Amino acid sequence: MRIRLLLTFVVLCTAFNNIYAQELEGNLNFHGFADNREYARSKRFSETIFGMRISPEVGLLLDSTHRIRLGVNLMHEFGSPKFSKQVAIVAYYQFLKKDWNFYMGAFPREGLISDFPRAILNDTLNYYRPNVEGMLVKYENENWKQIVFIDWTSRQTATARENFIFGFSGRYKKDAFFVSHYAMMLHNAGPAIPIPDDHIQDNGAAAVKIGLDLSHKTFLDSLTLSAGGMMSFERTRTAGGWQTPKGILLDLSMEYHRFGITNSFYKGEGHQLIVGDKFYTSKTYNRTDLTWRPIIYKNLEGKLALSFHFVDGVIDSQQAFGLRYNLFGSRSLKRK
Repeated sequence: MRIRLLLTFVVLCTAFNNIYAQELEGNLNFHGFADNREYARSKRFSETIFGMRISPEVGLLLDSTHRIRLGVNLMHEFGSPKFSKQVAIVAYYQFLKKDWNFYMGAFPREGLISDFPRAILNDTLNYYRPNVEGMLVKYENENWKQIVFIDWTSRQTATARENFIFGFSGRYKKDAFFVSHYAMMLHNAGPAIPIPDDHIQDNGAAAVKIGLDLSHKTFLDSLTLSAGGMMSFERTRTAGGWQTPKGILLDLSMEYHRFGITNSFYKGEGHQLIVGDKFYTSKTYNRTDLTWRPIIYKNLEGKLALSFHFVDGVIDSQQAFGLRYNLFGSRSLKRK
């Protein structure tokens, strides 16, 4: 018995010393947003998304390689009778070493897969699904960047469908030249209790772009041009074969003294992507964004955007303002 007590004491002391060799971290993210979408002319869904998200996190940096985080992501849409019915748990492990990053758990999508083209993953996901629930691997160095992820969006129950998104993206950049690619596949299966005349869906897309980043070669603060192609893969099992609509993508983005213009043009066949932007159901679509960033201070940034959607012979409009604040701190747990 004494030997067991001694061993237990040694183990506890070792664990205690290890904790004091670690670093306590804290992070607070705030995202305020007002997004008014006037899409009635093209007969798409008009809505106003107006609210805020707050996400506190706390965790341990175990050493230079391993990190554990716990937190919560709360959303409140202004005008709702109660505060934040939409609660997303944040809990993940992160491995970081040299050029490699690995995440497992429920972790923020912002900064990881938030740069996907809207045609493939629509920007509404940033409001209503801020976390990836699954795994992600990222490799990045001076010229290369590659990300592979799986996001489990619904676990199958008697009434809930099973679906998940698998995807990857990458970029190679050398001087001003770059080539980038994006791909994802949504697997949408039925609930455990079958629904009559229901079918499994496979719904995905891929895009490749080549372009020039001339940000350091002109008087502008940033200037990027790119061109590429997009193909989607759409299948309803037992109800038909694969549908593979295709099209071309042309993009131009520039900014000067916090004022910017971004133009995105698509020409080709219409796509029916479940998590894609619904404007790309049309064969020809042009979006022009006029932006202004009035607030840039340390960890605080605000952005105003006026967007015009030229589609189906009409012009829809959109006005959006977003405010992001990120506060980060850490404290060593080493004994003094």
